[in-house]
Order: sequence, then structure tokens, then C-alpha cells
Amino acid sequence: MPRTKIIATLGPASNNYTVLRKMVRAGLDVVRLNFSHGTHKQHVESVNLIRRINKKYRRGIRIMQDLEGFRIRIGHFEGENTRLLKRHSTVWLTNDVQAQGPRTIPFDYAGDLRRIKPGQMIYIDDGNLALRAGSVHGDSIKATVIEGGVLKERKGINMPGASLGFEKMTEKDKADIQFGLQHEVDYIALSFVRDADDVHEAAGIVKPYRPDCRIVAKVESRQAIRNIDEIIDAADGVMIARGDMGVAIPIYEVPVIQKKIIRKCNAAGKFVITATQMLEHM
Repeated sequence: MPRTKIIATLGPASNNYTVLRKMVRAGLDVVRLNFSHGTHKQHVESVNLIRRINKKYRRGIRIMQDLEGFRIRIGHFEGENTRLLKRHSTVWLTNDVQAQGPRTIPFDYAGDLRRIKPGQMIYIDDGNLALRAGSVHGDSIKATVIEGGVLKERKGINMPGASLGFEKMTEKDKADIQFGLQHEVDYIALSFVRDADDVHEAAGIVKPYRPDCRIVAKVESRQAIRNIDEIIDAADGVMIARGDMGVAIPIYEVPVIQKKIIRKCNAAGKFVITATQMLEHM
């Protein structure tokens, strides 16, 4: 039996019987459900679809629940669901999700934006768009577009090095874990893990009810890289999330860090997953 497994995310293009069956026949081992998007009702339909195919074809395709974590996301726009950001133009980011305007970008961070310092780089959509913070107020940031392009709703935001004051697990993640327990998922992946405490918190919820459910720590920030040894020790497995990692650190460092983490996981006897932007720069 091959030791290397294939994980694929179930999305709008693949979340149907015909396509998923073809993916299984092509060698799919684990289906990832992205809980940053979709409703519980939609995820139930996905779980049922996977188990229907497992039963009919006598397969054992596993289910990975990927939690949203401390993710900051672009809000919704009025009218069209995109904005064209032109290089060197000025925009205003605001945590007032109701705010609208041609140069206004709402996002869902509820904290005091004065934690973000002038000059802070703000990356959107895995670094495809880049802004630089100028003047900062309690509920808005004036920013200059450094790398422009089309901005879509609900895209993720990264601010490397910014101290945003996230504390414990979000209420959404806690509710999603209960969904995972109810539907007996095989893996629960934790996004934006910072240290072993984040892993222990999730394991304390999951393991008493599903001891065989594997906790996967996603490594995608400088803090996680610094704490990699304790994270590997605490988790059942590690996911190297190359997309967000390539924003948090220079892209040329990603392959070096990736190989280092893989070696450490192999030495510790923990499984390791390499994920995101596999075709772009691997």
C-alpha cells in the first residue's frame, strides 16, 4: 500500500456524484471540507455524498474537516461582488461591515484597528493583492494599493507581524467541531495554529468523544514556524499550508521550511501534509 495519500477539497465543481466518483477512481484518499465557506446543511450533503460512494464502491475515503480559525476576510460589496484595485490608488479598509463605496473595503476583524501600524503590509487572496497601511484609526485604515487586481468578496487577509490580539478558539470553530463530532469526521484541521496550546484546546473538545479523530495542525505563520517542535509533539499530524505561509515569510523560504518540517514530522512518526499552491510554485 502506498504511503503517500491524495487529499482534495470538495468545491462547487466537484461536489456532485459523477465528479467525485471519478476523483475516487483516479486515486483520491481523503476529501477536505472547507468550513471557511458553506453552511452546515451543505456540508451534511457533502458528507452523505462521500459515504454514499464509499458504500456503493466499497471504498474507505476519509473526511477532513478544515476549520476557519482566526481568519480575517473581506466582507460583502453592494451591487457587484468584485472591486478593481488599481496600483497606487488609495482605498479605505473598515471593520464596519455595512460600509460601502467604490473605494471602501469592509472586512470582518472586530478589534481595534489601531493595533495595525502605518506601513504594515496587508496581503489579500494569498498575496495576489497587496496594500500598504497609511493612516490608521479605530475603525478604518487608509491604504495604498501596491499590487492591484480584482478583489473578490470573502477573500482572506494576512498582515504578517501584526499583533491582532486573538485569544482562544472562535465560537464558529467550536460550533463546527460539534458538527464534525456529530458526523464522525476522520480528521479535524486547525487553521492558523500558533502553539501547542491551540492544539491542546481542540484536542480537549474532540478526543473525549472521538479519540480516533486525528487533529491536524496547519502551519502557516512565523509564530507556528518558531513553535514547530511543540506543535508537532501536540498534534496527530501537521499540514504545511504553503499559500498563507508564502505570505507570512518570503516565498523563496517556503521550500526550505517545508522540507525542514517534513523531516521533523518523519523523525517524530507524525504524518505530514503539503498543501495549497502545489501547481503554482512547486
